[in-house]
Amino acid sequence: MYDLLVVGAGPYGLSIASHAAAAGLSVRVLGRPMASWRDHMPRGMFLKSEPWASNLSDPQGRWRLDVFCASRGLTARHAEPLPLEVFAEYGLWFARNAAPPVDERTVTRVAPGPGGFTAVTEDGETLTARTVALAVGVLPFTEIPAPLRHLPPALVTHSSHHADLDRFRGRDVTVVGGGQAALETATLLAAQGTRVRVLARADRLCWNEVPPPWERPWWRTVRSPHSGLGPGWRNWFYAERPGLYRRLPERTRTRIAAGALGPAGAWWVREQVEHRVEMLLGREIVAAREVPDGLRLETVGPSGGMGSLHTGHVIAATGFRATLDRLRLVSPELREVLATGADGAPEVGAEFESSYPGLFLAGLVTAAGFGPAMRFVHGAAFTAGTLVRGVRRRLRTGPAGRWIPAGRREAPLEVPLP
Repeated sequence: MYDLLVVGAGPYGLSIASHAAAAGLSVRVLGRPMASWRDHMPRGMFLKSEPWASNLSDPQGRWRLDVFCASRGLTARHAEPLPLEVFAEYGLWFARNAAPPVDERTVTRVAPGPGGFTAVTEDGETLTARTVALAVGVLPFTEIPAPLRHLPPALVTHSSHHADLDRFRGRDVTVVGGGQAALETATLLAAQGTRVRVLARADRLCWNEVPPPWERPWWRTVRSPHSGLGPGWRNWFYAERPGLYRRLPERTRTRIAAGALGPAGAWWVREQVEHRVEMLLGREIVAAREVPDGLRLETVGPSGGMGSLHTGHVIAATGFRATLDRLRLVSPELREVLATGADGAPEVGAEFESSYPGLFLAGLVTAAGFGPAMRFVHGAAFTAGTLVRGVRRRLRTGPAGRWIPAGRREAPLEVPLP
């Protein structure tokens, strides 16, 4: 039986595994390393976060992105976008050097078991562990607008469904959404000869500005400090103090998590989009149906005006919604007893432990509790160190398998750690 089973091998899962192994825990990691970046993003995209804010986390801070780039003769400079394939290679390098060996099988079910948990892999093997950390990333939580959900994948897909966009060469595609995924996808489609348009509910697009220089007068830094989520004190608080963020009232946390750092395009893609892609702004899809050669979208504008559009395919770049019901690998009996917050996401305590002792969560699914940083790679460092402390505490203070009802959070024993 393992001390910790980490489900997921993206930035959060690999960082948690690195910290757990360094703490002397018996740990097993399952999942395809960096799957989101390797299998679900087309070539030609760039990392939106700054390279210095995109490090995976090991306890000594040795295996950083800039170290990887230097070893490959590449640069990782402030305000210079980094190709996503470079970031994916960095994650694989980190996995080889800073984490235990990764078992690339997919976990299909996690359930309570004697002394902890059982996890079933895609080929039917059952593993047991005293604690489990779910670091499943964003892919289980894809959000497609309701009017499109009944249509087949031949007509409607999510932006995360595409490792490349070659199938759309010479076709007509409508990209729904106003954020970076939508705008960068549309740019790549246009570049390969696809007739493409962007359809968004907002009446105007938001754009991130070029970040201020790294070296600047001290008074400018004081007025608007750099942070892993962008310049400014508000972003600094979200990025650098997630533990304090968690102490905000739940209603405030939920509101911020839903609205902060909303859809926006990166500065480097703006010129490409504005000169090459048709924009249909201030339009919302209210109905969609299959027709010959594609589908017809019925839209409505802010003043109630109706519109109609024929397109060959819709790519919904409409983000992710991390709710408990979408965590399908969690067994029904376990999902049934997990406490959730107002947004439908599982509640987590100060060390990322869910209301079921021994089950820990990481990444997007914890954004309502710890803030917007959990939507980005930058949040992995805080999560990994804090979560592994929670795992060690749970291993010392009692066996997993006893449910704590919502509102009656268990107070862990204060046992000194070595």
